[in-house]
Amino acid sequence: MKTLFKNILVLAVMLGTYTSYANATLKVLPTFNNVKKGSTISVTNALGKVVFSGLINYDGNISRLYDFSQLENGIYIIEVNKDFEIDINTVEVKNNTVNFISHKSEKIFKPVFRVEKDKVLISKLALDASEMKIELYFSNELIYSETVKGSDVLNRAYKLDHSIRGEYTAIVRSNDRVFVKNFKI
Repeated sequence: MKTLFKNILVLAVMLGTYTSYANATLKVLPTFNNVKKGSTISVTNALGKVVFSGLINYDGNISRLYDFSQLENGIYIIEVNKDFEIDINTVEVKNNTVNFISHKSEKIFKPVFRVEKDKVLISKLALDASEMKIELYFSNELIYSETVKGSDVLNRAYKLDHSIRGEYTAIVRSNDRVFVKNFKI
């Protein structure tokens, strides 16, 4: 009798566990669960008009920052601009219901600039584009231009003349975007 009671108890616990997992649903994409303080968000409609733009003031879930269900019916592009990447997701709003369109998700990796004395190091993870155009300026005058093509990682190191001190600007064009870094030597 005791073993029958134990078996029934184990069966009840297992059924309870299985049914509790069956009801779990995702309300937002997992990429939106890991936003960090200091990142920026922008929401644009299908015409390219910015509907919302702001700074994220806490770590966690983006749905607490902005209620996407209050938007008018249509398709919207949500861009989360992080330190080293830009997450772009598309949502469709119909009758206050938000549906994430997963096949239109995109991740753009930003180039990383490092300045050490008279050296400029530029690197970019190129999983999304295999080309970047680099321009170096000194006092708003173009001093060097190059198009870098490669596979997974694009790297360039430039040695500048240490006797020419002043304001420099590095401009990188990739993924139909422009990234700018101003620095002094």
